[in-house]
Amino acid sequence: MQAIALTPADALIIVDLQNDFLPGGSLGVPRGDEVVAPIQQLIDLYQTHSLPIVASRDWHPEGHCSFTAQGGPWPIHCVAGSHGAAFSAALPLEQVATIISKATTVEKDAYSAFNGTDLAEQLRARGVQRVAVCGLATDYCVLNTARDALENGFATLLVLDAIRAVDVQPGDGARAIATMEAAGAQPVHVDRLGLTIETAELI
Repeated sequence: MQAIALTPADALIIVDLQNDFLPGGSLGVPRGDEVVAPIQQLIDLYQTHSLPIVASRDWHPEGHCSFTAQGGPWPIHCVAGSHGAAFSAALPLEQVATIISKATTVEKDAYSAFNGTDLAEQLRARGVQRVAVCGLATDYCVLNTARDALENGFATLLVLDAIRAVDVQPGDGARAIATMEAAGAQPVHVDRLGLTIETAELI
């Protein structure tokens, strides 16, 4: 896998690294906690070079349409203001990232960080042309965020060692990765991201 040189037109999108999606949460992703260390590396890299960092979160009202009690597919999770909706205490996301809240109304769900938000406009306003996507879960919110990033015209890096899948059906995660790659996302590992000398001089 080739090295990727970051430029001032790059941004990082951290998808839904919330307590309810981590092991022990109401909708915990198996081995979801394994993404914390590589995402911290990404934060350090992007923050050191003043590149934009975005963190999305589910921020559901009580009685959200995605909850099983309302006929949705998921248990109650990420209710706005709850412990389950809070970001992992292992990462200082509220200190280093622009927060994007999604699925904030009772009647509408949103897997993508772009769905019903102004994320695309915010990124364009900062001159972003390419995003790196990481977080939880590969086969739902990461998948939809990466696809929407591409549809909005952003080149998209998929950080493979910083995502984990729910795998409701065995192989869902692998299929989601294949779908993202087929759509144009470029797979990359954390240790293959870096800055060129020319880029470093611009920052």
